[in-house]
Amino acid sequence: MVLRLIVAVVALAAGLAQAQSTLVSRGDYLVNTIMTCGNCHTPKGPEGDIKDRAFSGGLSWDEPPFKVTASNITQDKGTGIGKWSAADIRKLLRTGLRPNGLAIATVMPTGFYGIITEHDMDAIVAYVRTIKPIRNKVADPIYKMAQVRQIFPGAEKPYTEGMFKDPLKHGFYLATIGHCMECHTPMVKGLRDWAGNSGRGGFEFPGPWGVSVSRNITSSKTAGIGAWTDAQIKHAITAGIDKDGNHLKPPMGFPYYAHMTDGDLNDLVAWLRTVPARE
Repeated sequence: MVLRLIVAVVALAAGLAQAQSTLVSRGDYLVNTIMTCGNCHTPKGPEGDIKDRAFSGGLSWDEPPFKVTASNITQDKGTGIGKWSAADIRKLLRTGLRPNGLAIATVMPTGFYGIITEHDMDAIVAYVRTIKPIRNKVADPIYKMAQVRQIFPGAEKPYTEGMFKDPLKHGFYLATIGHCMECHTPMVKGLRDWAGNSGRGGFEFPGPWGVSVSRNITSSKTAGIGAWTDAQIKHAITAGIDKDGNHLKPPMGFPYYAHMTDGDLNDLVAWLRTVPARE
């Protein structure tokens, strides 16, 4: 009897460990591909991400609403989020609020993250809590005006896993957690014009790469990607090369997207095909 009990406990522990490992793997995939978290939160050098400083704080922005640097999201307890609970991390991703109740700068695209499934949210949190602690104090944020958090249309509440069976819904989910329209939509009076210009591009991004301008990713055959083949769109996403052979600039996260599965890329492209044309 005692032996059977020991075997059962060991089996249960092994099962829980496997489940946690699977959860962390899913979080690893999301954080390091479509969500491109390191694109902002990892410091950059001449060759791109400084891998041994991953997630210890990255890009800076000095704009009318704020002057901020991407936070250290490693498990360092002094300068990172090592003291944050799992609930604290979920709260920030779902609401844009820090554990102390203060709003984070709106350059952090939390307005897209309401769509994240409960399982994927658990996976993201599980993975983030495995990131090795790196001591690095980034500059304190300076808020020059109240933050106006926009919720991306369709991201108001979590998806369910069953919705992934529809390729277009899954593609929309991926594009949303990847906050594609944050970069590819121009601003009007300080707000993204999702209603009138979603996907039209034209937003400028100054950085170590110079100044890049986001492309039109609508289905327009003249101004957008409507005349591109699926293979050309995927090549631009994963290799940073457009249909004419031109190299795209950061902050387009093609080094991250290069590790997406074929199935995810197929669904993402299928949804992009449905984005209304904007000239």
